[in-house]
Amino acid sequence: MTSPPANAIDRRKRQAARRARSSRVAWAWGGLIAMVVFGVMGTRAWQLRQRPGASVASAAEQSEPKGGEKATAERTAEKRAPGPRLNDGAAPGPAPEGMAWVPGGWFWMGQGGYPDTLPEHLVYVDGFWADAHEVTNAEFAKFVEATGYKTIAERPLDPAEFPTVPPEDLKPGSIVFKAPPGPVSLDNFLQWWTYVPGACWKHPEGPDSTIAGREDHPVVQIAWHDAVAYAEWAGKRLPTEAEWELAARGGLDRAEYCWGNELREGADWRSNIWQGKFPAENTAGDGFVGTAPVGSFPPNGYGLYDVSGNVWEWCADWYRPDYYERSAEKNPAGPASSFDPQEPGIPKRVQRGGSFMCADVYCRRYVPGARGKGEPSSAAGHIGFRCVKSPE
Repeated sequence: MTSPPANAIDRRKRQAARRARSSRVAWAWGGLIAMVVFGVMGTRAWQLRQRPGASVASAAEQSEPKGGEKATAERTAEKRAPGPRLNDGAAPGPAPEGMAWVPGGWFWMGQGGYPDTLPEHLVYVDGFWADAHEVTNAEFAKFVEATGYKTIAERPLDPAEFPTVPPEDLKPGSIVFKAPPGPVSLDNFLQWWTYVPGACWKHPEGPDSTIAGREDHPVVQIAWHDAVAYAEWAGKRLPTEAEWELAARGGLDRAEYCWGNELREGADWRSNIWQGKFPAENTAGDGFVGTAPVGSFPPNGYGLYDVSGNVWEWCADWYRPDYYERSAEKNPAGPASSFDPQEPGIPKRVQRGGSFMCADVYCRRYVPGARGKGEPSSAAGHIGFRCVKSPE
């Protein structure tokens, strides 16, 4: 089953907006949830400023880029390079702490089955260092302790942005997954996402939750701007989308998964994704209902953990569904600006890797070539990041 078409989402947005206007408090909370999940108002409108439906609602919905089949044929026919050819794997020096060397080279970027991942095309990326795992709660806590940084989910809301909402209802928070009590239709995200005041990286499920005992789990409730702030403090940066995919493939050429072409090795799961009937039942066949400690599953060929599932990872690039038709062939850094035809007025950044919530019936985007997207000031309980660094 797939996510609802854009016109159905638009109708629900308008209906939610009408219901929300019926009272100021309803607008602040009920309307907020709808706007967050559907990615309506952009920028700060996810917490009343739209937090973070882009990957929640849109990760499984991509519009068909123009000229898909024709562009695929044309790009495939081009002799731009002699085929996939990765660089020598030797690192340029000692590895920075917690990082692994990704040697770079020519590789096929993109993946069939997703309109915004076509055409598959040859890309060259220079070698770089990548965090071996996603940034953890413990690592992010060190950044916060050293800088006093407050994530977007923790910041006060500006009453000037919401003049009709009572000040007492302008509460920081974020979006949290809550499984419904039984099977539900997959065309209404409000049945499993809810806005929770007080939800943030320290309290991922709300003010009564804690990261105590989860220090080695990936930090979540992270907006793109939060990830960039951490990366700059750490002397690193977010990966480009091309860097991320090259790293995730682990040296394999167009394999279906980050480890090969079979989802499982015997009875063993290779990543933290959803098993069971989404969204009501997660059987935890892989051992985890929510996030898993980083490194819980075997690494890929480059020594990178959790590039499939666990949490979505922010990339540096702006998102466009048609970018692959015109991307640079060497070290592409993404388009100059974002355009999402499903939400034309809301700029998006790329997310990659899928999350523990990816299920084959709803969001099969835990494969290396699949793309996600998110409004940069949006966060959620399944969004984190990892950093990279160019060699000196």
